[in-house]
Amino acid sequence: MKLIDISMPLYNGVPNWPGDTSYQFGLSWTKEQSGSVNVGKLEMSTHTGTHIDAPFHFDNEGKRVIDLPLDLYAGPVCVIDVSGLKEITPESIMGKVKANTKRVLFKTGCWTDRSTFPESIVPVLPEAVPFLKKCGVGLIGVDMPSVDPLDSKGLFAHHALHDHNIHILEGLVLDDVQEGEYELIALPLPLKDGDGSPVRAVLRELTI
Repeated sequence: MKLIDISMPLYNGVPNWPGDTSYQFGLSWTKEQSGSVNVGKLEMSTHTGTHIDAPFHFDNEGKRVIDLPLDLYAGPVCVIDVSGLKEITPESIMGKVKANTKRVLFKTGCWTDRSTFPESIVPVLPEAVPFLKKCGVGLIGVDMPSVDPLDSKGLFAHHALHDHNIHILEGLVLDDVQEGEYELIALPLPLKDGDGSPVRAVLRELTI
């Protein structure tokens, strides 16, 4: 069984949303101080690196992370290469997303230098969402920090996806992943009040 790690590494200095809480890892106790162990501590945004959005992130009445069914984030997935596009439209994905596809990951290739936050991305147009729902999609993932334009305040793609009961996985690393069918495992932490959660996302290659 081969696993492909599609998660962003987390380290002090990892790029985060401008103005959001920076990722910081340090030791609250060293082995010398405690006499037995090193103990780390973290400070970070729930939207650092590879993460899921819970509906509460953009809707005060939306579900928190703990309320989301885990089977959303584990199971068959289709990786679709949309590199070179300026936006993800219904026309650009028709013929690529098959019927009864529950999970889709879009490989845009737009975040080329992950040591810095991107200046622009390839947004998902809200008009594409009904088509995704018609195909049976319940989760989309992207290799970008957001599904909406970076300067969006309306978050129209977020809301359109939520209205169609499609959940969101962001910040994937799909550079070396070929278009095709895989198994996804990207489980969030059980955060009772969380508006999002970091995940360790992996793909498993399917055996014939």
